[in-house]
Amino acid sequence: MVIAQNMEALDLYEEATRDREAFWAKQAECLDWFSPWESVLEWNPPFAKWFVGGKLNACYNCLDRHMGTPIASKTALLWEGERGEQRAISYEELFVEVCKFSNVLKQLGVKKGDKVAIYLPLVPEAVVAMLSCARIGAVHTVVFGGFSADSLKDRIVDAEAKLLITADGGFRKGKIVPLKETANQALTELSLQNVVVLQRTGQEVQMVAGRDLWYHELMQKASSECPPEVMDAEDELYILYTSGTTGKPKGIVHTTGGYLVGVTMSTRWVFDIKPDDIYWCTADIGWVTGHSYVVYGPLANGMTELLYEGAPDFPERNRFWQLIEKYGVTILYTAPTAIRTFMKWGEEWPKASDLSSLRILGSVGEPINPEAWMWYHEHIGQGKCPIVDTWWQTETGSIMIAPIPGLMPLKPGSATHPLPGIEVAIVDENGEQEDSGYLVITSPWPSMLRGIHGDRARFQETYWKKFGGKFYFTGDGAKRDSEGYYWLAGRVDDVINVSGHRLGTMEIESALVDYQAVAEAAVIAISHPIKGMGIAAFVTLKEKTKTSSDLEDLLKQHVVKKIGAIARPEKVIFICDLPKTRSGKIMRRLLRDIAEGRIAGDTTTLSDPSVIADIKIRYQDAE
Repeated sequence: MVIAQNMEALDLYEEATRDREAFWAKQAECLDWFSPWESVLEWNPPFAKWFVGGKLNACYNCLDRHMGTPIASKTALLWEGERGEQRAISYEELFVEVCKFSNVLKQLGVKKGDKVAIYLPLVPEAVVAMLSCARIGAVHTVVFGGFSADSLKDRIVDAEAKLLITADGGFRKGKIVPLKETANQALTELSLQNVVVLQRTGQEVQMVAGRDLWYHELMQKASSECPPEVMDAEDELYILYTSGTTGKPKGIVHTTGGYLVGVTMSTRWVFDIKPDDIYWCTADIGWVTGHSYVVYGPLANGMTELLYEGAPDFPERNRFWQLIEKYGVTILYTAPTAIRTFMKWGEEWPKASDLSSLRILGSVGEPINPEAWMWYHEHIGQGKCPIVDTWWQTETGSIMIAPIPGLMPLKPGSATHPLPGIEVAIVDENGEQEDSGYLVITSPWPSMLRGIHGDRARFQETYWKKFGGKFYFTGDGAKRDSEGYYWLAGRVDDVINVSGHRLGTMEIESALVDYQAVAEAAVIAISHPIKGMGIAAFVTLKEKTKTSSDLEDLLKQHVVKKIGAIARPEKVIFICDLPKTRSGKIMRRLLRDIAEGRIAGDTTTLSDPSVIADIKIRYQDAE
């Protein structure tokens, strides 16, 4: 049944079509502003300014405005550590902690505009750190806790961070992740003003006298009163590093006003939020999904959300499902990679838990293949939960294409339509509209990136040059069906040209995963003496399935049946796991390095770098 809120969403599409700037101005009224804006948009392609002259504060909109309302006493964060520790923190309690830590940062000399690096496990203090930076006008750059010392160092240097917030360690799969030890290695040749260290594991760590300070000791002395800094809508909120095709990470810059409007409204629309929801986005805050849909979007909307520190298979493979039953989770937002992993483990694990509290399922990070969509719908949503398949990027800041629950029919594997106020198109090499081709964004949107930190030329080259500054180039391919539904095909640099036929990796991978024995697949182009390019498929199988040459032939035949002979893989390589980042993206670039005999590029973002050696051996055996 279409609920009242979504009937209102139907009106939003019409409003946005009539006058897009007036539409976004109206949506911006969902926030609390200290001073109104003078103009909605200044657009000097490719540079945009939104809500020009408006003054606000992101932390104020996540916390202060809830004080004195019933939300103040409502639980903001339900946290569970991997070892079973539990905390429930109300909005009022979170407000006090943020004010105190804001004063800690100020006492350590952090001022408006200074950069602060955050390198923490997924604990409530990570949220406190981000909001405290926003409160005093400091720009945070969060570095995922699984990154190496070199990755941490590179980001600290590029962002010109003045201070680092880290922990003695974190927990993952029963082991301690040595964050402070890694931070010490990263800082060997750097001179940071201070390092604030959270005591999480209790292990002994090396503290540098005069530089390193304990979080709990600083908090004991801090005042709980700290007025928020008045920020311009275009003041920087954060820098977040994302991988680039050159191997050098890009520091994506997001500002305060437009970003906050984008994440606040998209959270409200896409997740159809209710006052009693228990919302769980499984992303770490080190990724943009964690920024937008763990911290800023949910808290600005006064939601109760679950944070879980550990892995989904520790101590057993039912940990996620136990947490959903235990906390009565109503909205689950996770990645297709996780869903395919759950498929690989088998439906007996979720079947053992009561998942009846769930009412909405979300997918994020990459296109979800129809087979995983159906499994998610049937075995997790028990056939009753709509799936909001969301397309967006670190650069877009907030969700761009996704269904609004109850408003439109769903199609397994399709992200459906752009959200209200978002204008996209599919174009060919010449920028002419087609039903299949490059996905572009045709007009500015509030939460769009404002640049790449310290590299204006790279910003223009990467996102705007391809179509002469006319469109924002997403780097993704897509097609639109006869009913106007969008189907994302993944990165266009993953397109394989076989005998002049362009094949999307997503299409071939989906055909492979359609075979009952296959859990996950990734395909790449390899050199072929006749076709120019051939296809190599890297496949992981469901448990208890044995590899064989017969199975390889069956998979090749299955792809031919699903797509056609042109898509038949030259090779099928059975591997234990695919090379994936901690956010769940498959690193096909590394598979190409292996196939072409190159030294594998940067592997620091991988969730398990050890898989590369195994894949190399198996690929060589297949030759």
